[in-house]
Amino acid sequence: MFRTLYRTILGPDRTRVLAKVLGRLRVPVHAALIIYAFVWAVVGSVAYVRQADSDGWWVAIFVLTFAPYVLLIWSPLYAWRLAAAGYYFVGLLMGGDGAAPFQYWTGVPLLVAVAAFYSGPIVATATLISTVLVPFVERYDGSWAFAVPAITAVVYLFGARGRAERELEEERNSKAALEERARIAREMHDVVAHHMSMVVVRCETAPYRLPGLTEEAQKEFAEVGEAAREAITDMQRLLGVLRTNGAEPEREPQPGISRIPELTRPGDEAEVDVDDVPEAVGLTAYRIVQEALTNATRHAPGSKASVHVHKNEGQLDVIVINTAGGPSMGGGSGQGLVGMRERVSVHGGTLTVKSTEDGGFMVRARIPLGDK
Repeated sequence: MFRTLYRTILGPDRTRVLAKVLGRLRVPVHAALIIYAFVWAVVGSVAYVRQADSDGWWVAIFVLTFAPYVLLIWSPLYAWRLAAAGYYFVGLLMGGDGAAPFQYWTGVPLLVAVAAFYSGPIVATATLISTVLVPFVERYDGSWAFAVPAITAVVYLFGARGRAERELEEERNSKAALEERARIAREMHDVVAHHMSMVVVRCETAPYRLPGLTEEAQKEFAEVGEAAREAITDMQRLLGVLRTNGAEPEREPQPGISRIPELTRPGDEAEVDVDDVPEAVGLTAYRIVQEALTNATRHAPGSKASVHVHKNEGQLDVIVINTAGGPSMGGGSGQGLVGMRERVSVHGGTLTVKSTEDGGFMVRARIPLGDK
């Protein structure tokens, strides 16, 4: 109970759920909400100034009415918190029914936003707080105790489907991330195994390549080689655990940066002016380009793409830009971006995806090269 109370009143809230739901409409909708808040801020301020004993506190009334709607697009919960605290303050200033416009026309929409997007305990706590505040600041006829809970209950029920869809989407993203991590681990096994095999070979051939080694040095090389062999065996066992759905082991070598031009489609351009990168980085770059071009083919058929791979300030810069194309053909898992982010994060890099001004799409991965 206390945990829910804390989360509702003081707890952090990093959600941008309203912006996600509105998508491209977030700017005009937020602008309309701000205009709405501005009108009621003026109404409340004017009503206070018209009182016989009014003073400069009308500025506080204006700000406390207007500010919550500025926060709304980032966090409905933060917006409601400011509105609830502000209503109590404004109610004390205006007294009686004078505070009604603030609560009914500016407070309730914010509470409705909380009811639409948050969990049951938070909605119930916010509703209770909003309801209990009223008797302390205005003439109370009891109707509020029924009106507010009824409104929030109806909105909460209507928002249940949206909440379920968001939870399902989060679960899908989490599952996709786990699957991609397993796939990355399987592919990285080949890269690591190659390096470990080189260690074994060099350790075993050291007595023949380096004449004059002491018996102790030869024994040391032999122990290192044996340890490397055991590491390869352990990685193979781990790979068996990571292999899912009866997938067969891959026999072909993992692709690298030199094979990126092979991915391009007729009409595409590829500029790869680097080849001396770590194998793991080259594999990641290859997969990023592969996924980006697959998405372009699927969601922008007929588009042309340009691929640029080069070094830039100690990082490998991978840029894939496709032009606008025909209507999306759909299909796919919808988790391609999740997979790309997972791959780039393995190296501590960053991934940027955005639409271009001409209606196309850009994918840019920046992967640190370390000391390479």
